[in-house]
Amino acid sequence: MFTQLIDLLNLLKDQTGLAQLTWGNLFMIGVGIVMIYLALVKKYEPFLLVGIGFACVVANVPGSGLTQPGGLFHYAYQGVALLIVPPLIFLGVGAMTDFGPMIANPWLVILGAAAHLGIFVALIGAKLLGFSLAEAGAIGIIGGADGPMAIFVTMKLAPHLLPQISVAAYSYMALMPLIQPPIMKLLTTKKERRIIMAKPRQVTRLEKIAFPIIIAVIVNLFFPPIAPLITMLMLGNLFRECLLVDRLAKTAANEIMNIITIVLTVAIGSTMNAEQFLTFKTLEIVALGLVAFMFGTASGVVAAKIMNVISGGKINPLVGSAGIASVPIAARVSHMVANRENPQVYLIMHAMGPNLAGVFGTAISGGILLALLGVK
Repeated sequence: MFTQLIDLLNLLKDQTGLAQLTWGNLFMIGVGIVMIYLALVKKYEPFLLVGIGFACVVANVPGSGLTQPGGLFHYAYQGVALLIVPPLIFLGVGAMTDFGPMIANPWLVILGAAAHLGIFVALIGAKLLGFSLAEAGAIGIIGGADGPMAIFVTMKLAPHLLPQISVAAYSYMALMPLIQPPIMKLLTTKKERRIIMAKPRQVTRLEKIAFPIIIAVIVNLFFPPIAPLITMLMLGNLFRECLLVDRLAKTAANEIMNIITIVLTVAIGSTMNAEQFLTFKTLEIVALGLVAFMFGTASGVVAAKIMNVISGGKINPLVGSAGIASVPIAARVSHMVANRENPQVYLIMHAMGPNLAGVFGTAISGGILLALLGVK
């Protein structure tokens, strides 16, 4: 009787996921729980980390079949792999974004370029570690801090690295409030962090309407490989600025963006299964991504310090850290660090200039990589 009971329990165990549960699965479940903790308790970009963390937990529970062909998460991932999700995200971002700060202070565009040193540092580092040139290019784009662009470039250059690169890109974007401030404080003085910048000029409606049209033409003409993303970004922004299609602008900025965010975060988290993710190559990519973010932050701040000297002390160097493309996370971090030093400093609108320029900086960097490596 006892033997039969044991056999029955073993049979039940074999029909569940317990038989396939590994220490790697348990470790990755822990990683997912930490992500959820950072989102809920530390409030580090919950819109990203809640979905990624939860999908990571579920993806490491064997037996559900969610990530297998035909599974729910599998179809979410197809939207990413087929490059349907990234352009739709750019549509929503464009509909939510006011490019006025960048138009008002075009000279801050320089910071959007300077803060992309991390892309090339990570690219060189990846090549030295033995990755192919295409793989190194895909890894380098993590330093642009633009999740959709990282996905787009990776699917063109090294699709087999999409799980690691997308997770690294979005995880570091969410953790910017933790990564950037120590570097920003190390490279600036208290006096520099307390600088109050002059209010930017008022941008006209004509400028705001002309901007997305002009940018779309220029990008499609000179950087065709990344035209799908920038085109959708500019279309969303035109919806916003023309003031005649509010329903479309609100749908793109709210309903579409919310749905696509759910699909994207679930898709990314579902790739974090232990068998695929716990490899030495993953550790290398994650480490290179961190190096890219740190160098990008540092180069942006240093460039802003130089501009501060040239301007006679009118530029708060902290705006330089916003030159990487994570909108508006990087701009919020710049404002947060400055405001803690001087409550009278309201840096968010100034930081949005280089932050938005960083989107185009990453796009141009990605377009150059795709063009040089022969990808159309």
